[in-house]
Amino acid sequence: MTTPIPVRTEFTPEGSPGVASHLFDFLLDNIPDRIYFKDTRSRFLRVSRALAELFGLKDPAEMVGKTDFDFFTTEHAEPAFRDEQEVMRTGLALVGKEEKETMPDGRISWVITTKMLLRDPDGRVIGTCGVSRDITDRKKLEEQLLRAQRLESIGTLASGVAHDLNNILTPILMSAPLIRDAMAPEYQSLVTAIEKSAQRGADIVKQVLTFAKGVEGERGLLQPKHLTEEIADIARQTFPKPIRVIHQDQKDVWQVFADPTQIHQVLLNLCVNARDAMPNGGTLTIGIENVELDAHYATMIPDATPGRYVLFSIQDTGTGIAPHICAHIFDPFFTTKEIGKGTGLGLSTVRGIVKGHDGFVNLYSEPGKGTIFKVYLPACQGQEQLIEPRTVEGASSRGAGETILVVDDELEIRRITETVLKSNGYQVLTAGDGTEALAIYAQRGPEIDLVLTDVMMPHFDGAALTRTLKKMNSEVKVIASSGNGEGARLAELRSLHPQAILIKPYTKEQLLRTVDRTLKENNGLAVCRTGLLGA
Repeated sequence: MTTPIPVRTEFTPEGSPGVASHLFDFLLDNIPDRIYFKDTRSRFLRVSRALAELFGLKDPAEMVGKTDFDFFTTEHAEPAFRDEQEVMRTGLALVGKEEKETMPDGRISWVITTKMLLRDPDGRVIGTCGVSRDITDRKKLEEQLLRAQRLESIGTLASGVAHDLNNILTPILMSAPLIRDAMAPEYQSLVTAIEKSAQRGADIVKQVLTFAKGVEGERGLLQPKHLTEEIADIARQTFPKPIRVIHQDQKDVWQVFADPTQIHQVLLNLCVNARDAMPNGGTLTIGIENVELDAHYATMIPDATPGRYVLFSIQDTGTGIAPHICAHIFDPFFTTKEIGKGTGLGLSTVRGIVKGHDGFVNLYSEPGKGTIFKVYLPACQGQEQLIEPRTVEGASSRGAGETILVVDDELEIRRITETVLKSNGYQVLTAGDGTEALAIYAQRGPEIDLVLTDVMMPHFDGAALTRTLKKMNSEVKVIASSGNGEGARLAELRSLHPQAILIKPYTKEQLLRTVDRTLKENNGLAVCRTGLLGA
């Protein structure tokens, strides 16, 4: 038979105060929550060690007799004082209030606080008791979730806007060469400037989609020195005059296999951050050089592997970055800028793009002495396949009287496409939507050699048109055109098995080359984006 163990249910008068005090002290020294007792004037009577350590105090007794105004900013101390006075006035506890705490040194944290009335054994009000739990990490996660949701919404919006903007830019890019050829030499530079501006607009649309939807760009073997030269020119033209821009390079910089638009985005983001770090002016140095990392040196740099690299460096003489901030500088949504002036996505995007190119980023900074970002991209061997960031396209083959049906709901695109094709030896039929295109094909199908159709059209769109045409004639040749080039859209287009895909905005040369190639080839799928054409 088991003998029951006696359980002590109460303390003796002699032992109770000592044991209770010991347990209370143990609680205040070890609980992670901030516990505090205050008198009727909101002066601390007793605090937990966690609260004292928040201010770098080793002994909690150092806070006794002081108030929140001695430790927090006025913006936090005043509402806390009012809350405690209200609890004492009404006798009602304040439960679960979220508070933002701002320290005099600028540190910010979030807590959830409960404050209760404190009475003596005779029932008289002698102050308040409060418990605050740090929820900073939870608030950061909530903010990241909200930003991620906003980003997803922006991505969806960007996809629709990109389609409309690319439809606007396509006629400009195709018309510019025709206008330039017809103008006097002294005015041709103006048209070239318009063409470059339209191309830059197309690149910006692509950058938005790249970040919001993860679009993969076109990569080629390129000479990166041209990118740093272009970035330096942009900085000189657009940054405040007190900022001096220096471009440093060496001869025979190695080539890299990269998407020039994405690397342009990386360098521009770093330069903009450098500009913001020099509000009163300074020196921005943009450099590029060849480096070779051995195994020993590579072990000292995170994510580095031995080998040959092209090193891009962006250095400023600005305010610098504190060590505790450097540790989080590449974290998504982390930013030291004011609300509305930074998303915390720029540097995380930089690192994501660089890692996607099998490279890595290194950072060195000292407060008050400036910052240098170093971007390492793997170098490529050989020179025979060099592709400049802006590919200069050669003359396209002329048509031999082939008939092309152009289908697009945008009138200006139909007009300029018809003009370009007719001026290069093709016969053209046009339709404003899929229904009209079907009617034309039903009547004149045998004489139509190629159908160039937009995908996103109201009512009977390009996808439905392509499916119907292939049922009418399995040998029909179709070029599908879209102003939205994200991955999911391309996958949908490929499922329709067109002979080629043109991503708007495209140039006159890209249109003619794709048409010529499609008419001559029977197999394979060509995808043409701005700058490149590949099977």
